[in-house]
Amino acid sequence: MLSRPKPGESEVDLLHFQSQFLAAGAAPAVQLVKKGNRGGGDANSDRPPLQDHRDVVMLDNLPDLPPALVPSPPKRARPSPGHCLPEDEDPEERLRRHDQHITAVLTKIIERDTSSVAVNLPVPSGVAFPAVFLRSRDTQGKSATSGKRSIFAQEIAARRIAEAKGPSVGEVVPNVGPPEGAVTCETPTPRNQGCQLPGSSHSFQGPNLVTGKGLRDQEAEQEAQTIHEENIARLQAMAPEEILQEQQRLLAQLDPSLVAFLRSHSHTQEQTGETASEEQRPGGPSANVTKEEPLMSAFASEPRKRDKLEPEAPALALPVTPQKEWLHMDTVELEKLHWTQDLPPVRRQQTQERMQARFSLQGELLAPDVDLPTHLGLHHHGEEAERAGYSLQELFHLTRSQVSQQRALALHVLAQVISRAQAGEFGDRLAGSVLSLLLDAGFLFLLRFSLDDRVDGVIATAIRALRALLVAPGDEEDKEDEDEDEECPAGKAKRKSPEEESRPPPDLARHDVIKGLLATSLLPRLRYVLEVTYPGPAVVLDILAVLIRLARHSLESATRVLECPRLIETIVREFLPTSWSPVGAGPTPSLYKVPCATAMKLLRVLASAGRNIAARLLSSFDLRSRLCRIIAEAPQELALPPEEAEMLSTEALRLWAVAASYGQGGYLYRELYPVLMRALQVVPRELSTHPPQPLSMQRIASLLTLLTQLTLAAGSTPAETISDSAEASLSATPSLVTWTQVSGLQPLVEPCLRQTLKLLSRPEMWRAVGPVPVACLLFLGAYYQAWSQQPSSCPEDWLQDMQRLSEELLLPLLSQPTLGSLWDSLRHCSLLCNPLSCVPALEAPPSLVSLGCSGGCPRLSLAGSASPFPFLTALLSLLNTLAQIHKGLCGQLAAILAAPGLQNYFLQCVAPGAAPHLTPFSAWALRHEYHLQYLALALAQKAAALQPLPATHAALYHGMALALLSRLLPGSEYLTHELLLSCVFRLEFLPERTSGGPEAADFSDQLSLGSSRVPRCGQGTLLAQACQDLPSIRNCYLTHCSPARASLLASQALHRGELQRVPTLLLPMPTEPLLPTDWPFLPLIRLYHRASDTPSGLSPTDTMGTAMRVLQWVLVLESWRPQALWAVPPAARLARLMCVFLVDSELFRESPVQHLVAALLAQLCQPQVLPNLNLDCRLPGLTSFPDLYANFLDHFEAVSFGDHLFGALVLLPLQRRFSVTLRLALFGEHVGALRALSLPLTQLPVSLECYTVPPEDNLALLQLYFRTLVTGALRPRWCPVLYAVAVAHVNSFIFSQDPQSSDEVKAARRSMLQKTWLLADEGLRQHLLHYKLPNSTLPEGFELYSQLPPLRQHYLQRLTSTVLQNGVSET
Repeated sequence: MLSRPKPGESEVDLLHFQSQFLAAGAAPAVQLVKKGNRGGGDANSDRPPLQDHRDVVMLDNLPDLPPALVPSPPKRARPSPGHCLPEDEDPEERLRRHDQHITAVLTKIIERDTSSVAVNLPVPSGVAFPAVFLRSRDTQGKSATSGKRSIFAQEIAARRIAEAKGPSVGEVVPNVGPPEGAVTCETPTPRNQGCQLPGSSHSFQGPNLVTGKGLRDQEAEQEAQTIHEENIARLQAMAPEEILQEQQRLLAQLDPSLVAFLRSHSHTQEQTGETASEEQRPGGPSANVTKEEPLMSAFASEPRKRDKLEPEAPALALPVTPQKEWLHMDTVELEKLHWTQDLPPVRRQQTQERMQARFSLQGELLAPDVDLPTHLGLHHHGEEAERAGYSLQELFHLTRSQVSQQRALALHVLAQVISRAQAGEFGDRLAGSVLSLLLDAGFLFLLRFSLDDRVDGVIATAIRALRALLVAPGDEEDKEDEDEDEECPAGKAKRKSPEEESRPPPDLARHDVIKGLLATSLLPRLRYVLEVTYPGPAVVLDILAVLIRLARHSLESATRVLECPRLIETIVREFLPTSWSPVGAGPTPSLYKVPCATAMKLLRVLASAGRNIAARLLSSFDLRSRLCRIIAEAPQELALPPEEAEMLSTEALRLWAVAASYGQGGYLYRELYPVLMRALQVVPRELSTHPPQPLSMQRIASLLTLLTQLTLAAGSTPAETISDSAEASLSATPSLVTWTQVSGLQPLVEPCLRQTLKLLSRPEMWRAVGPVPVACLLFLGAYYQAWSQQPSSCPEDWLQDMQRLSEELLLPLLSQPTLGSLWDSLRHCSLLCNPLSCVPALEAPPSLVSLGCSGGCPRLSLAGSASPFPFLTALLSLLNTLAQIHKGLCGQLAAILAAPGLQNYFLQCVAPGAAPHLTPFSAWALRHEYHLQYLALALAQKAAALQPLPATHAALYHGMALALLSRLLPGSEYLTHELLLSCVFRLEFLPERTSGGPEAADFSDQLSLGSSRVPRCGQGTLLAQACQDLPSIRNCYLTHCSPARASLLASQALHRGELQRVPTLLLPMPTEPLLPTDWPFLPLIRLYHRASDTPSGLSPTDTMGTAMRVLQWVLVLESWRPQALWAVPPAARLARLMCVFLVDSELFRESPVQHLVAALLAQLCQPQVLPNLNLDCRLPGLTSFPDLYANFLDHFEAVSFGDHLFGALVLLPLQRRFSVTLRLALFGEHVGALRALSLPLTQLPVSLECYTVPPEDNLALLQLYFRTLVTGALRPRWCPVLYAVAVAHVNSFIFSQDPQSSDEVKAARRSMLQKTWLLADEGLRQHLLHYKLPNSTLPEGFELYSQLPPLRQHYLQRLTSTVLQNGVSET
């Protein structure tokens, strides 16, 4: 079998295949057939088939060179046998005449005659370029044709329509009618004024296709008319059947696209004709609709059907009518053109329904009914088109636009909205929080994605929006106005847990926005923007502000900012250079290579996060040379704008002060000592300027704060570091500043203080220089503290200097009336006295901690400009330092405590009231307020140690100390420890012990005591013993209530100025105070938990001592300081007393414990306290009181042995007004405990009516009452109290005749009465039937009827007669 050639084979292979094929002699697969001539295909049909002459190619016969390109001889046509050429006609001429090739068309070009065409010169216009070609609008409103039409075809159609509208001779083009359908011949009426074909409703007013265009004007019209008449005459001569046949033949021969074109053209002409006739006839469009309409052609009827269906909907009133000739408007979708209509009128809100919030481009909230013009660009949205502004959803959608300008605009508007929301501009006009809504919608990650954009404008707006979200301007201003170096609590300063490391960023962001952002690699992106893109000044400041906010969050965040690769290096290199070109006033084109105060502030905030960070900043980034460069020159000599130079110098001093607060940076003091002395010498001149410049005052205050820290560093001694703190890993090193280097500062600072105190009587000037006197007072306190600690100094020197300062400056200051006005304003600026002033803001999501001060603090507030707290706190600090060192000045300086304003302030703080809600701002502000209260109490304690205080003042100070102890926040552990050591357990603050307090308690017992109550076991004696045991009580509470050692030492170092021990200046964000509100019971609660966790039991000595000290102290508070326990509900106090019996099986048998518990129980059962006893409410530290009571019953049943005090505590929760669950627990699950409840009726701490009124309505409990009585489990000699209670409730139940009772209750009542009448125990039967009233003076506890009332007697007789007849029914 021969193989077929394959691709890739050469010509040699093909020739080889050919040789094989020829040698085999096989028949070819294809047979060549000679095609006959065109004229006669059958002329040579009888010719025999041609022989097989194969065309064999021989490679050897081919020439070596290609043939020459010479013209071939002219081809002659060979005539076919059937068609002979005429002898007189040249065949070549005939061939050329019938040649249809494109070359024949090109060779027969006839030039157009333009002799009669008018030449129009271009019309001059006032524009530089010709008018833009616009498509014709003349064909608007006509039905669309199938397919697209070119511009040329549209121009032709428009021109023909225009010609058809003009006067013309009636001419007709061939009508291409439908191929099927009946045809009726009608004679055209004269009113048609044209030719009309038989069987058609079309009339032709002139030629439609043949116009004669291109011929001479005279010949064109005549030639076209002649052709038209010939066509009409030929059509009229044909029968209708012939016309249809010819039509079908033409349709079969013509190209379908050409047929569609002709039909479209014919339909257009028909519509034009109808329009023209409608304009002439007053019948409207319906006048042309006749019965012959179904006879129209198919291509004309189909568009008409579309036209009938589409215009049914009301036409849109569009400002611009769309035309089909426009680009992409061949198919008009009217529903998509609604936006081009005029806006509907703004809908007025008639109801209180909520509407979607819309904002302007400046972030303003627009009213729902505001009517703004459209040129403002506020109506480019689909929903609620008539309302101006954009919703948050639409802005979110716009941030995903492909147009960078739109993305930037959306982010800008969102940033404005956030800024206004944080400023409180929206108030209560919005339902909910804008920030919470944005964060829940993922706005945080939208900003993060926008930071990765490639367009600088989008990056800039994203950074601006991020700053608006994270940084509140008011927060930073309040932080800068702080008088201490402590930073605002802005987050939890703790390490990231492993669980947090594994959580995705969205989950972290829902809990903490800062942690969620840091998990998205935000810091490397910000570093890239600063290092590579070189943004403008606004973007640089925004990035630095964001970094400051991140660094304030926690130690972990600050560490991540510091450790981000090349971030701090870039900031220090670019924005804190040591040399720069002079910068004038006005806008700065670039902040690069120019010192920036915000960059210095970032380093200061980082340094305040921890000792290690401050050391790394000083050692790794060459801050020494930069601080020297900036501080060495006065602000006006820094070649910077004046305001920027002042802020830069202030921030440099603050950074140095933060480093000095850790005992670092002392080497700079020796280098810059002349500079600091020169700056300190010019302070009086700057203070004398009128008016004082705020930035200059801030710089002077920063300078004095720096000198204060350096003075403390000179007076401190090396101490061991805090082993428990992660931030104290650096070993303590001796300070490089010595006392001799700072001893000369006091003569320079004291004149500044004298100069500022002269302005105290001028409020406006005083507020302007406010930070300076505060810093001076703090410096003097640190100076005298460090001076007194110098071993080489003479005590007489600093004692005499303190005496001089007191006589010349402080005592005259204390007698000034203006100082009294400052004390009076404490109540107006206090958060404790005005708890509603720190209500959490609406725009304060819990995941984004903020002070909530964006709207600015009121002038009369703790953080306001007129706040007296900074100056009075600094003054009290100085007075405490002087009184601590110079005991002789204590009495004179303590006179400040007698100020009426301070006394009234303490009274209002001690009075019961709503506690301030703990928010970030309130926590920050309350620290300052608590610090002032502690300093006042410390001064009072020093004065009380030397001479007795007035009784009213001592009681007030003690109440204030107790209130402050339960309010102090984390970070104030040292103050808590000092209060426990000094004020709380000092006999000097308990004047009742010497003013007849114990005797008054005994007398009160005798007055309120009766034969029906248990004696209070000598309450006066117990109180006197408690006062004697006060040191032991203090030791007990110091053991159980002292804070953790690490936090205590850190707080102590910060408050006492022990710089070598200070680990950080950041304080944790508190969620609750250090001590609970029931802290007096705290040792007892811990003892109970230890006993629960130790099955073998605790040491009896420790248990006895702790329980006794707690009960003694609680008795003192209940008797003399009841306001200290107002925050503890009576039910919680009862639960704590029950813990005494649950700790140990023998503790409650001790006589001192018995007496103390009895006295406390009597306090709870007082008439003014008992109504507030609510066991159904939620109690702090207790999951469920019924569970605790069940454990209490188990313990009572096991170890009580009939103890009366134990039984009194068991009976107290069984009162009728408490939950029935407690009574069911005793009578249902602990029936055996009834035999041990032998408490006599005379020792019941409450009235018996509390158990019997109102009657019991729980059927299950009533049945249990009756069962225990009948079975003998409840007897009067075993449990007299509950026996009387059960008898009273059963008697009330069996004789009740409530008609609304259910059938079950009626049946149970009847059965119980029947069984009572049939009881064999005559005594119980007599008690149940003849019970009258409770009376605890009688042995039984109730009175009996001598004879039943008539109603009861009649009811009983009727029932007994039924029983005798039917027998007793079973219950």
